[in-house]
Amino acid sequence: MTLFTSENYAPALAQEAGEPWTSPAELPQLTSTVPREYVHRSSVAEVFLTGYKRIDDNVFLIGGQWPRAHTFFTGVDGRSHDPVQAAETLRQAGLLLCHSEYGVPLKHKMLLWTLDFTADPSQLRIGTSPTELEILATCRDFVWKGSKFSGVLDVTIRCDGRDAASGTATFSCVSSAVYRRLRGEDGFESALRPLPRQTPVPTAEAGRLLAADVVLAPADRPGRWLLSPDLGHPILFEHANDHHPGMVLVEAARQAAYATLAGAAFTPTGIETAFRSYAEFDAPCWIDTELVPTDEPAVRRVRVTGHQDGRTVFESTVTGAVPVL
Repeated sequence: MTLFTSENYAPALAQEAGEPWTSPAELPQLTSTVPREYVHRSSVAEVFLTGYKRIDDNVFLIGGQWPRAHTFFTGVDGRSHDPVQAAETLRQAGLLLCHSEYGVPLKHKMLLWTLDFTADPSQLRIGTSPTELEILATCRDFVWKGSKFSGVLDVTIRCDGRDAASGTATFSCVSSAVYRRLRGEDGFESALRPLPRQTPVPTAEAGRLLAADVVLAPADRPGRWLLSPDLGHPILFEHANDHHPGMVLVEAARQAAYATLAGAAFTPTGIETAFRSYAEFDAPCWIDTELVPTDEPAVRRVRVTGHQDGRTVFESTVTGAVPVL
């Protein structure tokens, strides 16, 4: 496992303390997170990956860890990891490999086109220590075309040795100059005039414990909500953005599905999302839902669509389990 450690500055620390320096070969192997820049996080606390090694052509084994208590990615029962944390872990795995193995510069921007995951809630229980992750990552069609890099990443996530989740993401990485042309000046200017946050729906309706975590506000009819997150949220807006990030839209889909089912103890087991357009800060983004029939009594499926200024921003299908009485 390739670890990102402090071995390179150990001699200086030893000299400062007036102690003889022990060579890295004699030291125990220490674990740290991968550099936060490699997964586009500002806070080290939000980095879930610890290292990786290549085990075959374009196949990697990534190490990681989920904390026992997370301020956002914890189930409503307080005893389970949030299934959506698997999607964030998938996102981080893709970024790590792009930067560390495929030469994508750190200043390149990632364009996320699809993000799909499934999770087994029974394997996401929080134990008496942080949950250790083994992530098998397979890189498909990872290629450069000029200054643009793109690919498809498949992952399987094992939690403390148990198969717990899997997922797929398709993406592109472009230079800052290309990204600026794609966004246009209007896109960047929209970030300077965000709409004020509206009063969120009740936490019980959205399936969250804290009002600050709710990203939906009431709309004018049943089955519709307004995307209205707290733009100062320490996790969803962990670093500066010029539009609503993809993970905010995934969270909106999850909350809208929960609200559609009227809090029927709904536990998401999978979300498939296609991102069609940027969700700007300065215009209302409406979230609409409809139930999708299933043949299984304990399974519910909700189609979620986001619209803004007459265009589709994203489409999600949220699948989950409900108790059978």
